[in-house]
This record gives sequence, structure tokens and C-alpha cells, in this order.
Amino acid sequence: MIMAAMTMALHSITVDCHDCYAQSLFWTKVTGWPEDPADPNGPGDPNGRLVGPHGVNLLFIPVPEGKTVKNRMHLDLQPQERSRDEEVERLVGIGATIVSDQRRPDGRGWVVMADPEGNEFCVERGPLG
Repeated sequence: MIMAAMTMALHSITVDCHDCYAQSLFWTKVTGWPEDPADPNGPGDPNGRLVGPHGVNLLFIPVPEGKTVKNRMHLDLQPQERSRDEEVERLVGIGATIVSDQRRPDGRGWVVMADPEGNEFCVERGPLG
């Protein structure tokens, strides 16, 4: 007997952090995703949330411990309105740091970055390079 596959929808990508509000402010600048107008983020809130396209949210949950090792899962981001290099420069300007620069002379590659609390993400080439 063949059983039908069960599917699941991605609802939230959860980020452990110390300051949910600060993280939500940083990541809204990165992604352009807004907070929920019916449940806006504020200092001291128990969590933070950004509402993304297709029903996927970024959820920021407070944890007592700090980040100590490399992420086992991370976001790969692709700039849409700037080149990868312009986007890396913009992200550094809003508080991200470069962890590992994997850009190649031929234009391929990516940049591993970290948000203000050390969570890694990658910036890849986009349609503008």
C-alpha cells in the first residue's frame, strides 16, 4: 500500500537572541520585512516578529545563553536591488560583520556575515551581480 506524502508549510524561521527588539530592527533593515501592524514589536516584548512574503515570518525568541559555535543552519540572501558587493557594504553600515569573504575574482562566490548577535548568514550574487 502506498501512502500519500504529508507536506508541511514553512511558517517561521526562528532566531535565538538576547534582544528581540534590536534584532527585529536590524533584520527589518536587512530584509525590508515589516512587523505585524496588529502586533508591533517593542522594547521589552517577550519576542519579536517580522512578517515576510508567502506567510513566512522571522521570529526572534530570547534565550539566556550566548551564541558559542557556528550556526548549523543559516539564511542565504540574494540582493535584488543592489549588487552583492553594494549589499555587503550596506549591511556592514547597519551593524553586520564579515565573517568570511568567499568572493572570487570572476565574480562568483558569497560573503558570510553575522548579525549584531553573531548569527551567520550569507550574501550571494543577485541579478545585479
